[in-house]
Amino acid sequence: MATERVNGSLYTKIENSIATVEFGHPASNSFVAELLDRLTNELHKLSENVNVSIIVLKSEGDRAFCAGASFDELMAITTLEEGKIFFSGFANVINAMRTCSKIIIGRIQGKAVGGGVGLAAACDYVFASVDAAIRLSELTIGIAPLVIAPAVERKIGKAALSELALAPTDWKNAYWAQEKGLYAKVFDSIDAMDTDLDFFSRKMASYNPRALWEIKKMLWEGTAHWDALLKERAAISGTLVLSEFAKNAVSNFKK
Repeated sequence: MATERVNGSLYTKIENSIATVEFGHPASNSFVAELLDRLTNELHKLSENVNVSIIVLKSEGDRAFCAGASFDELMAITTLEEGKIFFSGFANVINAMRTCSKIIIGRIQGKAVGGGVGLAAACDYVFASVDAAIRLSELTIGIAPLVIAPAVERKIGKAALSELALAPTDWKNAYWAQEKGLYAKVFDSIDAMDTDLDFFSRKMASYNPRALWEIKKMLWEGTAHWDALLKERAAISGTLVLSEFAKNAVSNFKK
């Protein structure tokens, strides 16, 4: 059952060295600041857990994977500091995923928008259903996908990032995302995806954890500067969301 908590929910189950982290929010699994902070802290904790080899990141339900940032919280931002803090939430999650000592497998069962695409991009390996279309809609509400852009570009390249970011009302289907490198596998149904995901994650959990960590470090080479970069991007995003254009656009979008 989907959560009805306004601050969202976050649950972790550890079994057979696999930590399954599930987040949820009644607004299409969007992220409020508190939920972003909780996910960041949980990833840091799991990174240090010697009983965990693999992390599976998923969201509640069988519809949207993640609708990105909470519109209610975006509308409530009134100062530059508040804006920077809010967008830093996504920066912190992406950096926690990047530096986590465990391989993170993404389970994308439905549509991903904005920050949801960033989460998928920050995973090390991604399973998706055929319904997992993606869109970067930020320009339609007066902001830009600045914080998540490095993670998305790392997976799909600048040309594909441009194709997404500059066409904010266009959906790209799951097979497009697979072709560009965002998704590793795409399945015709959620059941088929989960069956293969279970088999794959169990196999991954049987490998040498140190070897997996060394591979992950290799895959993320050249990203050490992201701690500073994503915070800078968060500050710029905080400025954009305070503009009259953004305030009107977000308000109209909510209506």
